[in-house]
Amino acid sequence: MAKQYPQPASITSRWIARRLGIWALLALSGAAALPSSATAATELRPYTAQYKTTARGIDMAITRTLEQGENDSYVLTNGGKILVVGFHEVGVFHVEGGQIKPESYVYQGSGLVNRRRELHFDPAAGQIKSLYKDNWYQLPYSGATLDRMTQLEQLRLTLLAGETEPDNIVMRVADGKRIKDSRLQLVGEEIVETPLGNVATLHFTRLHDSAERSSDIWVAPQWDYLMVKTVHVEDDKPVEMVLTSAAIAGVPVTLD
Repeated sequence: MAKQYPQPASITSRWIARRLGIWALLALSGAAALPSSATAATELRPYTAQYKTTARGIDMAITRTLEQGENDSYVLTNGGKILVVGFHEVGVFHVEGGQIKPESYVYQGSGLVNRRRELHFDPAAGQIKSLYKDNWYQLPYSGATLDRMTQLEQLRLTLLAGETEPDNIVMRVADGKRIKDSRLQLVGEEIVETPLGNVATLHFTRLHDSAERSSDIWVAPQWDYLMVKTVHVEDDKPVEMVLTSAAIAGVPVTLD
């Protein structure tokens, strides 16, 4: 019997979904602690953002939303699909004193990448339950530990609260079997070309241990530091996300 091989498009789609599931937030994954100027008065306004993601010549539409949940919580979702491959992430968290406190995080791949990850934060028990590769792990809980999705919201919250942009930001992130430090360094102010026009942004880069990887993120101060662009490069293969449209508190973003 002739051997069956996946079509190239399926292989590429699976690669894209795997990178995206590990993220656009790979741009953030990866320390001075967060500035104490982030206060409880700082507000994260609900938003919906659409992104165009490009990898290996294939495009995928990504939708990211932040909504108010029950009991002063927030619900953050992120996902997209191409051909038979897709992913969907949901995170629930609340904010205390300028610090995001995750409650749960679920990642579900679909199609060729049927992978699931979960995090459940239990401050009373002092632990985080983590589902990774079909196995459950117990990680130590701390009030400053984030999940992969809430990293971006903590960055936004910190920038919204600060009078000046910090040169370095460090976040503790629960991911799989371990908790790691995610280090971001401010590169500077840059104009980024998008379908919405040329957007004034702050450019941050992630500090990686390996020179073979690079991750960068651009956020827009005029739009509550909404993510405008991310670029992650690994093994000389870039994955790029660019904002195509967004609305904050129900109002479409525009350039002044």
